[in-house]
Amino acid sequence: MPTPILIRVGDIELEGELNDSATATKIVKALPLKSTYNVWGDEVYFGTSVRQGPETPLEIVEVGDLAYWPPGKAFCIFYGPTPVGKGDEVRPASPVNPIGKVHSEVSVLKGSVPGDIMVEKR
Repeated sequence: MPTPILIRVGDIELEGELNDSATATKIVKALPLKSTYNVWGDEVYFGTSVRQGPETPLEIVEVGDLAYWPPGKAFCIFYGPTPVGKGDEVRPASPVNPIGKVHSEVSVLKGSVPGDIMVEKR
């Protein structure tokens, strides 16, 4: 059963959900997550304490996808093209584990600069 979450990126609030994958289950157990996020193209990401190897890794994702990046133990929110994508392609730096979706309009993250983030159960 998916887990509803609330993501606070600075003053912005986004609603979403985490799926039932093994990776997402580990993240749910670690909630709430508080950190300082970074920006890479149209992606917000931050490190977590969760350790998980590749699980159905994807090389290309969609706008609004939530993912876990195994090399950096990072939680990722994709809201547009990334530097390694071709055209409007949303391509992570390397394959990511899909963990959920944002149901709010993620384009509000455009122009984000590194800052505080929190992910919690809704």
